[in-house]
Amino acid sequence: MSKVISGFSKRSKQEKINWLAENYFKNNAQVVQILKQYWNSDEKLQQLHDDFIENTLSNFYMPFGVAPNFIINNDTYAIPMVIEESSVVAAAALVAKYWSTRGGFKTTVLGTTKIGQVHFMFEGDKEDLITYFTKNKAKLIAATTSITANMEKRGGGILDLQLVDKTNQLANYYQLHVTFETKDSMGANFINSCLEAIANAFRNDQIEIVMSILSNFVPGCLVRAAVSCPIADLGGEDPQKFAEKFYQAVQIAQIEPYRAVTHNKGIMNGVDAVVLATGNDFRAIEAGAHAYASKDGSYKSLSQCTIEKGVFKFWLDIPLALGTVGGLTSLHPMAKLSLEMLQKPSANRLMEIIAAAGLAQNFAALRALTTKGIQHGHMKMHLQNILNQLGANAQEKEKITSYFDGKTVTHAAVVSKFEEIKQKEVL
Repeated sequence: MSKVISGFSKRSKQEKINWLAENYFKNNAQVVQILKQYWNSDEKLQQLHDDFIENTLSNFYMPFGVAPNFIINNDTYAIPMVIEESSVVAAAALVAKYWSTRGGFKTTVLGTTKIGQVHFMFEGDKEDLITYFTKNKAKLIAATTSITANMEKRGGGILDLQLVDKTNQLANYYQLHVTFETKDSMGANFINSCLEAIANAFRNDQIEIVMSILSNFVPGCLVRAAVSCPIADLGGEDPQKFAEKFYQAVQIAQIEPYRAVTHNKGIMNGVDAVVLATGNDFRAIEAGAHAYASKDGSYKSLSQCTIEKGVFKFWLDIPLALGTVGGLTSLHPMAKLSLEMLQKPSANRLMEIIAAAGLAQNFAALRALTTKGIQHGHMKMHLQNILNQLGANAQEKEKITSYFDGKTVTHAAVVSKFEEIKQKEVL
């Protein structure tokens, strides 16, 4: 049977599932059963999810957890997190409680501007282009009036429009560089609509419009999250030594890209989990964050640390283009619940909350790495996943969990203990 199909999108969900099961799986009945068991029993709610993307077959569940006790600018938050990796939520909660007695997280929004560009080719005289742009700049902005009217009522809109010459990098290449304020909306559709209107008003026989699109690199949409306390208040057996090793770990991530990538991945564990929970675009956030980490020409840590005059300070600057209205934030019931849990924040406040979650995750990882090592806590949390893979029942889980209390958890050791218990059960 041919695996090439025409008109797939026009088939019913059941027809799509049947075709897929017949052509790509050996156990057809089991595949159909698995896909259907994740359907929501509420048909209206399931239809809502079906309409989010194309060719929907089922739902893919991810755990929805919460990290309580976050003190951010003296307000207390329980932060929703959606992620598949064990230890992330536990680490965030632990660090939130730790800093709650040391002043909490201090956050500041440093900027909220976003970027869009009209990319075009022009082979004529540059001065003629400059004259044409200058003469028509007001007209170009006016071309977006019907699009920007509502945004302007909320205090947003187009902030500036500039002609940028890129011909030294690519022959005949120019751009219209547009900055926006989108308030509580992430603004992707708004920005792209404005750009297309500007492009249509700008084009002429000599100007070839290549594309009009927002940028996910938003260095002007920046937030800082920080924690600090006297070194003596860090706790532990030797707080000074801990502070120094922690500082060294951050410095290594500043100069070593191989470490910096993993360092920043840990930050994104916290960031992405909250971005997902609130229905925001984690791919855009990831791309923008990693681009920002490379803004000085080499890939570096997003976080920084100082130990000066007996004070430990740890902070994070990260670009976060987020929305609390529109898109999935207004459609997905769990996203709406997450935003309500966060006390219905503005986009600016959500930037602060998510930055704090990222910093908490980074602190947890670095504290583990510079003390007991990362695997101690991670494998302890991963134990339940291993037991589920082995098909352990509740009694077996209890015995094995108790056995590994205070011991190093490895996959091999868990399997060995599980098999030992199984043999005893047989006897």
